[in-house]
Amino acid sequence: MNEITVQELKEKKEKGEDFQLIDVREDFEYETSNLGGLSIPLGGILIESEKVSKDKPVVVMCRSGKRSAAAIMQLEQRGFTNLYNLRGGILAWAAEIDPDLSVY
Repeated sequence: MNEITVQELKEKKEKGEDFQLIDVREDFEYETSNLGGLSIPLGGILIESEKVSKDKPVVVMCRSGKRSAAAIMQLEQRGFTNLYNLRGGILAWAAEIDPDLSVY
């Protein structure tokens, strides 16, 4: 499984690179704090897989990296090959990039 660090994600955002960010946490988690990605909770990732881009890199994130890894495994079984797991999830983002971000 391909992974990306929070530092690499920050660089992608700063450079304005063309990629999609998908957050697979639950709605209440997304409302607490998010990085602006598309919210598709893990339970609905296959139902809403048409929202996942196939023609550019897609970074999938969650709280720690476990649910996003599960989402990627499900999507890869559907033929997706452009997915990257955000290592450490939003917890790593808060620890390394934005310590003021609300985490739980």
